[in-house]
Amino acid sequence: ELPPSEFMQVADSTWLVLSVVSNGREPSGCQATGVTKIARSVIAPLAEHHVSVLMLSTYQTDFILVRERDLPVVIHTLAGEFDIYKEESGECVPVTCDDVSNGFLKPKPAASPTLHPVQSPQTRFCVLTVAPDTLPAIATMLIDVLFYSHSPPREAGAGSQDLDSITFFAFSLIEGYISIVMDAETQKRFPSDLLLTSSTGELWRMVRIGGQPLGFDECGIVAQIAEPLAAADISAYYISTFNFDHALVPEDGIAEVIQLLQQRQESGR
Repeated sequence: ELPPSEFMQVADSTWLVLSVVSNGREPSGCQATGVTKIARSVIAPLAEHHVSVLMLSTYQTDFILVRERDLPVVIHTLAGEFDIYKEESGECVPVTCDDVSNGFLKPKPAASPTLHPVQSPQTRFCVLTVAPDTLPAIATMLIDVLFYSHSPPREAGAGSQDLDSITFFAFSLIEGYISIVMDAETQKRFPSDLLLTSSTGELWRMVRIGGQPLGFDECGIVAQIAEPLAAADISAYYISTFNFDHALVPEDGIAEVIQLLQQRQESGR
């Protein structure tokens, strides 16, 4: 419904959304959550088959976006590990490899992915949700923060490595569930009784991936971050955007995360 505009950039590809639902057999306890939970089972296999993905972690769950034209490869890659369903008229219908085999070509081996630089601003972030019926009470504040509170980034800072702080605010509304990521200072502007977070009220630090806009054709970017964090059992929320990727990790683990990612950079040279 958005009118064409010279101010709006639109990626060429159409993307489909995958969500991974647990079968309930995972043991309970203090396990890594977020993108690291599906790093080995979903992210790594798709990267190995040269499938580019966008990640969207929310307060409730994680979503993987894949290009529509890559769906046959995605189905063939994941069918051995997962029961796969598609939604038709509100119903979940099983999908088999035969359903998408038309035109399927085994992908060529992917070239070694580029090791992108990572930056970690000092900003502390919160991952929050809001009950839908209380959303009107903070709607004006949301609009102000989303559209009016932040000045445009300086041109000189677009590719700067000096990233002491970062302006980042993410709002998603998916099937009625609201998820918000905001910095701790911005959170103070909202009524504390309306913003819901986990009982521990943890704060998160960010790792931003990419020294310049990443584009959409490269694969393996999410895997480069998620796999070492999964191996170290570190929780991470991951948000892909039009220009950069962002991983949020618990504040008390940021030093270990930076060390792990630096080791990845050095071993890849």
